[in-house]
Amino acid sequence: MTGEALGWGVLAASSLVIGALIGLARPWPRQGVGLVLGFGAGALISAVSFELAQEGVELGGTTAVAIGLGVGALTYYAAAGLVASRTQGAGAETGAGTALALGAFLDGIPEQLVLGIGIASGEGVSVGLLAAIFVSNLPEAVGGASEMESAGESRRRVTRLWLVVAAVCALATPVGFAIADTASGELQGGINGFAAGALIVMLVDSMIPEATRQAGRTTGLVTALGFAVASGMSVA
Repeated sequence: MTGEALGWGVLAASSLVIGALIGLARPWPRQGVGLVLGFGAGALISAVSFELAQEGVELGGTTAVAIGLGVGALTYYAAAGLVASRTQGAGAETGAGTALALGAFLDGIPEQLVLGIGIASGEGVSVGLLAAIFVSNLPEAVGGASEMESAGESRRRVTRLWLVVAAVCALATPVGFAIADTASGELQGGINGFAAGALIVMLVDSMIPEATRQAGRTTGLVTALGFAVASGMSVA
């Protein structure tokens, strides 16, 4: 069963690598990157609303989710500040791409922990969560990889970064499976909250501003479309 959990984890995380390869396959126009990021932002808002916050409250209650959300938000804020200080002078594109990779890392681990815990519960794979992870990972990786290459990063380095992020996230699924017996409902709710908090800060600080900067007013429309598509898959 641990092998099964790892297989599902690899499937979910593979969208990060696929997205990065798509982003590196050809030069993307600024507006195209912005529209992809806007769609991804909408999908992530859906994931926060339905797959993380709502299910977290059902599992562990509002207090556990609120604590996890605060910790996740502070963790992303601190980590993003550290990354920004180290990439000063490297260009806005590098900073934006690295912020997206950091966001994918910090929300991907708890999301896939939750996926593994769900598999261990005997309820099978949460199709909604799996779809939310896959659909939201693609635009993050497409936009992040494209931004980093535009800033002058080598394709090999960008690909290696997203491979590492995907591998660590994939390994979180069997870890979640392994700790499922000892993970209380409050802990599971807190894990959901952590992912939600990291995502909210990343969306407001990096993803949505970058999407709007590159695609203009159209960003709002594609963000709503991303939300609609992801939420439809979530509740299906």
